[in-house]
Amino acid sequence: MTQPLDKEQRAQILTPAVQRLQTSLREGGEARVVGGAVRDVLVGRKVGDIDLATTLPPNRVMEILAKASIKTAPTGLAHGTITAIIDHVGYEITTLRRDIETDGRHAQVAFTDDWREDAARRDFTMNALYVDAEGLLYDYYNGEEDAKAGRVRFIGDARARIREDVLRILRFFRFTAFFGKEEPDADSLSACCELAPLIPHLSAERIAHEVAKLLTAENPLPAWRLIVEGGITQHCLPEATDLAHLQTLLETEKRHNTPPSAWVRLGALLPPDEAIAASVAARLKLSKRDTETLRVLAVLPSLLRGNIAPATLRNMIYDYGTELCCAAALLNGENVTEAFATIDAWENPVFPIKGEDIVKQGIPAGPRIGESLRAVETWWRETDFRADRAACLAQAQKLRASPP
Repeated sequence: MTQPLDKEQRAQILTPAVQRLQTSLREGGEARVVGGAVRDVLVGRKVGDIDLATTLPPNRVMEILAKASIKTAPTGLAHGTITAIIDHVGYEITTLRRDIETDGRHAQVAFTDDWREDAARRDFTMNALYVDAEGLLYDYYNGEEDAKAGRVRFIGDARARIREDVLRILRFFRFTAFFGKEEPDADSLSACCELAPLIPHLSAERIAHEVAKLLTAENPLPAWRLIVEGGITQHCLPEATDLAHLQTLLETEKRHNTPPSAWVRLGALLPPDEAIAASVAARLKLSKRDTETLRVLAVLPSLLRGNIAPATLRNMIYDYGTELCCAAALLNGENVTEAFATIDAWENPVFPIKGEDIVKQGIPAGPRIGESLRAVETWWRETDFRADRAACLAQAQKLRASPP
């Protein structure tokens, strides 16, 4: 099906930079905007990255764009992708492809000049949408209708699409979280549940990346409920099933107008157990920072329950930082307003003395320096961080004169 976009829709995706690329690539071929940008403009969402597909092979694309003084980078030549850079913005341009061989994780592709063949290898109907330089929409699988209806549906045989790339199981639920408006497509959901045992063949990084994207949806709860009820979690995150806690967190986030955090939301789904959090983080191969977030959020929220004294909360902020303490307050769900007020009003202080100050008092370098610093810092914290540098130095001298 081919039809024109309206003037406003064309303006959103056929930007001057995109028009420049399409005009340049008319030299022996054609380029169309493809996928997410087209889908988003059709459903009234803000357009993010704009990608293009072309009938030209990647080396020819780079040659033509070089003649047009457009910088390019060979970001994925093996799969036909280069990135054009205009005004510091990247535009991925991928040659039309068809799959030669797939193993559930990687695909061997061959280039083609057949737009329908390229569309057929994509995952969902709403992603197989193209717009040419004149603003004509090419829709080979009723993707526009599905996108507007909020219906996430695989192209063709759902099981075949999943076996080509098993990550599409998690992508199905991620797209359902962002775009779903009705009951999920029965055949697509059935295929995901049936082939979920293949998920462990995926790399931890790909699973983590997709889970993180899903959990940043405005309301990921319905999609995650489908994941739990369909047994999908058993093959990737069997611990992440606390739907009630996630719902409470989402309600708390909404009341306090806080932005979503994938790992805070995952923390809500997990049991409040530091060992489990550490195990999940290791399994997903999370960064040190994200691992620390999950680990701390497994225990810190319980410490905020009840009428916690402001001084105690300030000590927690000193230990864990404002970001983690805000997240813990959200996960705890009690006295969030009061906790936020204390956190917002508090600027973490810097301990006013260093090891060299202890050395100047006559303590020789060695383990005693660290012991003295820790002892003074403990005392300083007990003063609710009020003691200044002079008072801390006096306390260090006092401890030196009267060791425990």
